[in-house]
Amino acid sequence: MIRKRLKGLVAAAAAFVVASISLFAVTTADAHPGGHDHAPADKPTIVLVHGAFADGSGFNAVSSRLTADGYPVVAAANPLRSVSSDAEQLAALLDSIEGPIVLVGHSYGGSVISTAATGNENVKALVYVAAYIPETGETAEQLTGMFPGSTVGDSLKAVPLSDGVVDLYIDPEVFHPRFAGDLPAKDAALYAITQRPATNVALAEPAAGEQAWHTIPSYALVSGADKIIPPAAQRYMAQRAGATVQTVRGASHMVFASRPDTTASFIERAARETAR
Repeated sequence: MIRKRLKGLVAAAAAFVVASISLFAVTTADAHPGGHDHAPADKPTIVLVHGAFADGSGFNAVSSRLTADGYPVVAAANPLRSVSSDAEQLAALLDSIEGPIVLVGHSYGGSVISTAATGNENVKALVYVAAYIPETGETAEQLTGMFPGSTVGDSLKAVPLSDGVVDLYIDPEVFHPRFAGDLPAKDAALYAITQRPATNVALAEPAAGEQAWHTIPSYALVSGADKIIPPAAQRYMAQRAGATVQTVRGASHMVFASRPDTTASFIERAARETAR
């Protein structure tokens, strides 16, 4: 008699477990049409490339937003030595990443990604954030002076090196008003302290070879109050590249730090629209 009761209890428990699993499967499928949510592994890796007078830490606020939304993120270390050597190093990093990539460049980083992404079929979108979008043969210096409004020439401090190359910094005295005008002064002061120099070679080196924006969909976030790369120059380059353009009114050259929500949303837009 006891054995029959035990068998009955076991059978009832098993039936309850099966029913519970079936119910969970139904409610999960209802909650996520298609049976599963869009897993982070399905999303492209976002590679962030800083420009001159900055480093990867400037992307911290943007990175935290992207990772919270399920995107893998890599903040590349940009040496700022020359366009060709910097692009070669970035290209090696891109080759090590499996799956689709959305490649983001700020300022001089735009010149680097335009070369590094050429021929890489995994790069699905180029996102230029207050950045140079050069054509073959053009330099950052040339594009900066194409339209009036840049203060960068009067803002630089030069440090000559033993090999004849010159390291260039933004003078900390003017970093806030000219480079990061829409950031709190205390934050701009820290960015001035941690800035990395670019060489005179990097800013004067012509872009070589076919530029990636000719074949890869491009997006340009224009900083509307930029005193380093004039907004008119940013719009000119973006329109020439056939880029999707969004202008952030009142934004300084450090738009990615001062407007991280806008920047992250723009990057995610590029990721969604070029997903395939």
